[in-house]
Amino acid sequence: MIVKLQSKIEFLIKVVMLLIVTNSYSQYILKSDSLPSKTSLHSVTAIVNYGATNSTLEEVVASFDSKAPQFLTVQNYDLGFTEDNFWGRLCIVNTSATDLQYFLEMARPITNVVELYLIDDLTKQVVRQQSGDAIPFKDRSFLSRKSIFNITLKSNRSYTVYFHLKSDGEVLLSPVTLYSAEGYINMISFEQLLYGAFYGLLAVTAIIYFFFFVALSEKIFLYYTLYVLFVGLLQFSLDGFWFRYVTPSGGWFSDHAVLIFAIVGTFLSGKYSEVFLNLKENSSVVYKIFVFSYAVLFTILFLVVFVPSLLTFCYIAINVVALLCLLLVAAAVINLYLKKCKVNLFFTIGICCLVVGFTLFILNNVGIIPGSFIAANGTKLGTTLEVVFLSLATSSLIKNLKDEKNSLNRLALVRAEEMNSLKSYFLSNISHELRTPLNAIMNLIDSISSDIKDEGIKKNCEVIKYSSSSLLNSVNDILDFSKIEKKELHIDSVKFNPAQLVERLAKITALRAEDKHLDFIFDKPENMPLQFLGDEMRLNQIINNILNNAIKFTNEGCITFKVTVVMLNKSRAKLIIKVADSGIGISDLKRESIFDSFTQNNSDNKRNFNGLGLGLYIVKKLIDMQNGSIEIDSKLGKGTTCTVALDYDVVAQEEGVKAVNQAVVYDLKGKTILVVEDNSINQMVIKMIAKKWLNASVIYANNGQEGLEAVMNNKIDIILMDLQMPIMDGYEATQAIRDGLAGAENANIPIIAVTADVMETTKAHIATIGMNNYISKPIQKETLFQMIKDLVD
Repeated sequence: MIVKLQSKIEFLIKVVMLLIVTNSYSQYILKSDSLPSKTSLHSVTAIVNYGATNSTLEEVVASFDSKAPQFLTVQNYDLGFTEDNFWGRLCIVNTSATDLQYFLEMARPITNVVELYLIDDLTKQVVRQQSGDAIPFKDRSFLSRKSIFNITLKSNRSYTVYFHLKSDGEVLLSPVTLYSAEGYINMISFEQLLYGAFYGLLAVTAIIYFFFFVALSEKIFLYYTLYVLFVGLLQFSLDGFWFRYVTPSGGWFSDHAVLIFAIVGTFLSGKYSEVFLNLKENSSVVYKIFVFSYAVLFTILFLVVFVPSLLTFCYIAINVVALLCLLLVAAAVINLYLKKCKVNLFFTIGICCLVVGFTLFILNNVGIIPGSFIAANGTKLGTTLEVVFLSLATSSLIKNLKDEKNSLNRLALVRAEEMNSLKSYFLSNISHELRTPLNAIMNLIDSISSDIKDEGIKKNCEVIKYSSSSLLNSVNDILDFSKIEKKELHIDSVKFNPAQLVERLAKITALRAEDKHLDFIFDKPENMPLQFLGDEMRLNQIINNILNNAIKFTNEGCITFKVTVVMLNKSRAKLIIKVADSGIGISDLKRESIFDSFTQNNSDNKRNFNGLGLGLYIVKKLIDMQNGSIEIDSKLGKGTTCTVALDYDVVAQEEGVKAVNQAVVYDLKGKTILVVEDNSINQMVIKMIAKKWLNASVIYANNGQEGLEAVMNNKIDIILMDLQMPIMDGYEATQAIRDGLAGAENANIPIIAVTADVMETTKAHIATIGMNNYISKPIQKETLFQMIKDLVD
């Protein structure tokens, strides 16, 4: 009986309490049989706008009902863009037999001030808790990024809850959601999963595309990286993480982080879209609108920093401008589609996702649509999908850049080939223009020096000869450098007299040494083989360059030129050339680079000594191509010794003697030579050479056409054909002769190309059109005679 009476009394007490509370305002009742894990209390929550007045709890309790409070009609109720003070009230009744622990969320994370007053209706005890971005994080009553409070509700008690909300101008929302401990844990766990995936995706995307920017140096990747970064920072701030982890002590930047990140993120979104869609070229009108929107964004940023009284306006403005910018991007895409411009499908889908997501968020932000999980997290969902699709779009951009790069590489290759052809043509012309006068100079001087008896004039002629030879060597160096670059340098294999070669070089060097008042010593073996099989011109080039360097870098003292032959066997010999000087020497530091192109001993030498800086570079290449060796022993200030060793096949003694004897008697036994040459000076040179030949007649033609007529009207035994001529050049004339246009009986006449062009491509070309041999200007009379004799015998 006593137990039943006690139960009835408890029940009557509860009913009386409920009637008292119900008479004053609505309430939410917690019952033992239906305790929620999560519920919205908006329907029992009344709200009052106190404007700019900072009221105390006592003032609010006394005046609340007289202010015509309005009940919240939806969850996550929108109070608008405001800096006003809002006070709310609700009642919670715990009718269960146990004390309950709950968590009450009162505002979104970025609210500046959130105060909760929990009043026990029985004892009138007030428990105050605080949260909000305007206070340091450590001073929050409950350490959470959200504006959430831990409340204890004793059994069979009713509580009146007053809460105070204040923002700095951003939209003020009041979710008023009650969580049990289990509900709170579930909510936090779900958010951790959601936010972890969201922020992880943004971080990985930003890092990857930053690497693309570093690798490719394309600004669109930088815009996209920064855009993803600032969108992530904006969400980071809206979710309360920025305040908790970055600026837990608050401050100006903490209070304005959302605005700043929103402004910069919107700008970067526009720039990325503008560059991706190439609006400057594809749609100038839309591009100008984008530029105007950037000006608006930076105006808002200026107001945020320098006009704090307009902060509410700035919050409204950035939401409107951000939405308009998104719609502008969508309009730009539509405009490009209408113009039949190619637009990446993934970009279109990504922009659509972002527009839908941000539109839902902004419309929810301004109170046009009611709050919901989709609306509140619209930016996250839209941004997630947008990042996925824009990443696919940007990946396709990488493919396009790769294809474009390959196309540019192909174009560059074509251009390089064109430039190589142009360079070859240029060098060919340079060779022709320089060798033609050198041909005249060297052969005329040679003829004059052989005819003149006066020793003084002979000496002057020798000076002209070695000066011309020096110029010719420089021309050869330039051409050979080009051939080395193009891998067109070749080593010929012909018979030549090494003794004559080294004696000729020694004679020229002696004259040069005498001009510089240097002693010159030439030492050669007495029993040098009569003939080697190899490249005479390249050996001449090697020795001449080494001797030139010795003369060039020696101001006083002696130059020694020593030639040694070591017979390896009966048919193979090692030719050793040693050139020693008492010149400036080479430092140990420079010795390693002395064989590089365009290199001299030191930078001062480029002013003190003439030269192209190609000599030893070409020497080293030529020696390596012949499997030889070169050693340089030098001491700074004391001189240099250069030793070159090359192996040659030795021509049999009998054959060598016979060849030399035949070269001495210039008898062509009644042969007729046709010289096709447009340059009168070159004609004169050949006349001077040919007049000393026995039993030979020479006919001259000024171009290829005249040459064909001469062949048809005369019995011609051999033709000396220039290549570059007016009306009909040597190539055309040769082709015409080989095709029988000068008569079928003349189609196989021996033709020797006589040209100043020494490019390898020229040599290959004349062989393909049927020329029998090739000689370059300046012409060496012994070589020319031997070629003619070999072809007409």
